[in-house]
Amino acid sequence: MTAPHHFGPARHEAAADGEDHDLLVALLDGMDAALCAFDAEGTVTHWNREAERILGWTAEEAVGRPGLAGWAVREADAPEVTARLLGAMQAQGRQVDEFALLTKEGGRVLVRVQSSAVPGADGSPAGVYCAFSEVHTQIDLERSVALSEALFGDASWGVVLVDADLRPALANAHAARALRTSRSALLGRPLGDLLEQGLDDVESALQHVLASGPPPAPTELWVSVKGAGEDGGAGERRCWRSGFLRLSTPLVEEPVPLGVAWLFLDVTKARLTEQESARLRFRGSQLHRAGRAVAECEDPMEAAALYMDFTLAGFADHALIDLLPEPESVPRRPVRLLRAAATPTGASGPGTAVAGSGIPVPYVEGHPAVQAVERCGSVRAVSDRSRDWAPARKWPAGTQHALATALRSRGRTVGVVTFLRGPSRRPFDRADATYAEDIATRVAASIDLAGTISPSGGAPSGGV
Repeated sequence: MTAPHHFGPARHEAAADGEDHDLLVALLDGMDAALCAFDAEGTVTHWNREAERILGWTAEEAVGRPGLAGWAVREADAPEVTARLLGAMQAQGRQVDEFALLTKEGGRVLVRVQSSAVPGADGSPAGVYCAFSEVHTQIDLERSVALSEALFGDASWGVVLVDADLRPALANAHAARALRTSRSALLGRPLGDLLEQGLDDVESALQHVLASGPPPAPTELWVSVKGAGEDGGAGERRCWRSGFLRLSTPLVEEPVPLGVAWLFLDVTKARLTEQESARLRFRGSQLHRAGRAVAECEDPMEAAALYMDFTLAGFADHALIDLLPEPESVPRRPVRLLRAAATPTGASGPGTAVAGSGIPVPYVEGHPAVQAVERCGSVRAVSDRSRDWAPARKWPAGTQHALATALRSRGRTVGVVTFLRGPSRRPFDRADATYAEDIATRVAASIDLAGTISPSGGAPSGGV
């Protein structure tokens, strides 16, 4: 009878050692870095596939060789290279060197080597393991890391990394200042917590980049940041010139978007300057066209109406002209104003004459038009959002912004012109008041001329 086979402890240990060796080989071969190892005498004990890819020597050809001399290193360089590699057993921590190694075809490759001692069971050095890569590959990696560090330092551009859920994952100091928060407080928050206006545009751009890739050119986004105003509300609108890059992982067969790199620069000042220049050119052109048209008018009141029609374009939705019964150097109180012309109620359009009834417009005390006459200047008004704000002032429903300017000619006030804007327009500013005063000067001259040639010498009859 044959005795049964028994697997004793020695056989189990041998099997375990074999499994550990296979696992180690698999791990080494799967690494992106080229790896090799030497025992205490300098014999090659490990050689992975990345090392084979760089130098061409297979593991079967490399393992077991006494050092690198004559095959992976030139004979002339071998003593120095061997001394540096084996010297790592006596050094503390990692040791970094650059060597010129030989490929199997006889070429030379400059590599950067990081070597470190391998301790034995008793703690004494038992060998050296080395990780190496081509120098140009390492330099490319270092440049990428250096670029990232530079961008996320105190760069002049704002940089925000947004994850696939459209939440900031990383931001530099410039971006944190622009968003009125700290770099740490910015992370992981929805963009809606940071932006008041322009949020939809930003999120739409980010979603497009995640789905389709970056746009071919930078885009300009107008936004306002929460908490940037004096009262803690939204700050003024800013124009950020933005570029987007889709970030994808290179570790899978098909690129998977990791997020978006959003780079932006505040160009608000330049854009506002451009807008102001364009606005001034347009307004100057309108006044020039109005002047050419007025030169052909025989009726001064028709000339005043033409001025209003030309200048309303791009400036206001409606306009009203109210005249004093008689021109006065210093208007007497209470101020009485007669409606002379108005643009159509409910829709913008050219001014139309209003039949002169002789009954003053029932403006309340403190009305912007009355104030403009009393001050001989301009008065701006903004709606308080109440429903009866515009009707109470005898203005078309929906009016949100008003600018009243006195009509002055030959040292006398002849009336007032009031420009009105709806909710889709911004409030009147100081530049608008200056333009309105320029218009008012021309309109007042035409109305004054009509008064001098009218039989009564007073306010022109029939209106504009």
